Amino acid sequence: MLDQIPTDRPATPLLDSVNLPADLRKLEEDELETLATELRQFLLFTVGQTGGHFGAGLGVVELTIALHYVFDTPVDKLVWDVGHQAYPHKILTGRREQMHSLRKPDGIAPFPVRKESEYDTFGVGHSSTSISAALGMAVAGRLQDKERRTVAVIGDGAMTAGIAFEALNHVTDTDANLLVILNDNAMSISENVGGLAKYFARILSSRLYLTMREGSKKILSRIPHAWEFAKRTEEHMKGMVVPGTLFDELGLNYMGPIDGHDIKTLVHTLQNIKDLKGPQFLHIVTQKGKGFGPAEDSPVGTHALSKIEKTPASTSPKLPSYSNIFGQWLCDMAEQDSRLVAITPAMREGSDLIKFSERFPDRYFDVAIAEQHAVTLAAGFACEGVKPVVAIYSTFLQRAYDQLIHDVAIQNLDVLFAIDRAGLLEDGPTHSGVFDLCYLRCIPNILVMVPSDENEMRQMLTTGYLHQGPAAVRYPRGSGPGAVTGSEITQVEIGKAKLIREGRDVAILSFGSVLNAAAIVADSLDASLVDMRFVKPIDEDMIRKMAINHDLLVTVEENSVMAGAGSAINEYLARADLSTPTLNLGTPDNFIHQDKPDKMLAVCGLDSDGILQSIKTRLDIVDTVVKIIP
Repeated sequence: MLDQIPTDRPATPLLDSVNLPADLRKLEEDELETLATELRQFLLFTVGQTGGHFGAGLGVVELTIALHYVFDTPVDKLVWDVGHQAYPHKILTGRREQMHSLRKPDGIAPFPVRKESEYDTFGVGHSSTSISAALGMAVAGRLQDKERRTVAVIGDGAMTAGIAFEALNHVTDTDANLLVILNDNAMSISENVGGLAKYFARILSSRLYLTMREGSKKILSRIPHAWEFAKRTEEHMKGMVVPGTLFDELGLNYMGPIDGHDIKTLVHTLQNIKDLKGPQFLHIVTQKGKGFGPAEDSPVGTHALSKIEKTPASTSPKLPSYSNIFGQWLCDMAEQDSRLVAITPAMREGSDLIKFSERFPDRYFDVAIAEQHAVTLAAGFACEGVKPVVAIYSTFLQRAYDQLIHDVAIQNLDVLFAIDRAGLLEDGPTHSGVFDLCYLRCIPNILVMVPSDENEMRQMLTTGYLHQGPAAVRYPRGSGPGAVTGSEITQVEIGKAKLIREGRDVAILSFGSVLNAAAIVADSLDASLVDMRFVKPIDEDMIRKMAINHDLLVTVEENSVMAGAGSAINEYLARADLSTPTLNLGTPDNFIHQDKPDKMLAVCGLDSDGILQSIKTRLDIVDTVVKIIP
């Protein structure tokens, strides 16, 4: 058991001999426990150097080894759900010596990525997709007459999403040769993972039991009603000793639960069920953060780790994050309005709902990883006069787009969406929230706001909450410029931008958190600067004023430039028959891969240097055209 993250690379002689799973399969079974110990130590060292998710990975070290030991990967397909637990998989599949580049540009991605390795069979980042993807692979293999096995590894949290059960419901209809492994990473080993449960798990996965079951089926199926009676009797007996009745009813052959840290039991069980035909379901129980004391004690708090810095951290006071501002506003508003309820799809800590959940437990609803349900639940609340606030990440709201339109917007219901993690994130394209302005502004009835600082965010949350109809406030991860926020509940005038600086020639129309960078550029060029604040409704009077009095309009947003807020300005100019040239700056029409957020902004030309250079380049082009065409 380790209590500290190693700062020096640990000695891992056995792990160093495993460059690919083929090397792993040459080891003796008795060597696997040593390999698990070394892999766990190396994983902790690596994440300490780079930062990243590690609690889930620590919990599946033995499972990862057992899967690659038993199955012939990459011929056999292994699909990891979410990807938080995939670091041990990356280490064992030829990327051990590249792990120092994790989350760095051109380095190892923080989640499985198909183009990175043939062992990464499916790109993930959002949860609950593994069973659907693995089923597609299994059926494709059958259609192509390929002899291979397919395995989906899904966590208990990911099993709360509807897509997982939709896939399970379809699995048995296809009768595909698919193994689904439920990694039940509870806070501690469940009570039913004891001697009796292990005994029945061994029986249910043993070749004797499975052979007798198939033989009995062939005989009894010839006698009317006999096989159905025997099957029901088996299911009832299973239900008395194992929790798999639900999966049996869905038509999967349930086995487990077994201890996911008992590597010998894992290997023997997987060997027993490897060649079984049809859908199989194995339930294992693991401990998140296994082998690292602080992570075992606080699996939620140690879900991910920041890079361990060699120099002492700054002692200056840390600014509250936008999430902190939201969490405090939520409590303040709840004290004033008893109708307020808060909904989150398993993002209590990330969205800073901890205080609210403790102070208002009856008005707090964590629906687990079920974004679609979260939005429609809010719609149901709103139908009865309750005032729901949905705290959700930008990239996760994408999963509930139909519910946002069909259940909320069409009915014009009072639902406030607090959209966190808007903008570029170092986890890369699966987590960067750069499309919400595009997919929100095209929906009728919705109010869309983009605060540029903490105080404006607090006022906009109030505005959206008191607004009659759906409203959204999108804000980035981390801290803002440090604007002072009071405890008062105040609003802003809907649809009104704010003129920050009056200049000449160029007007910069800024949306949201990029205002600080835009302000530096405006000062440098003696340009006008507008904090647009609203994407919908957009301030047409301000746009007209800027267009008439300036030679160039520049829109800046940390969102896709295609169909984003800048496009809303272009559309207005066309409608108003205004011909002022425009320059739209935002994220380009490609996915931005992992890096530090400030470097990602620079790549997109959204830092002050990039904005300035883009404007100067555009002005040079205009000057050249003027000289050519007098």
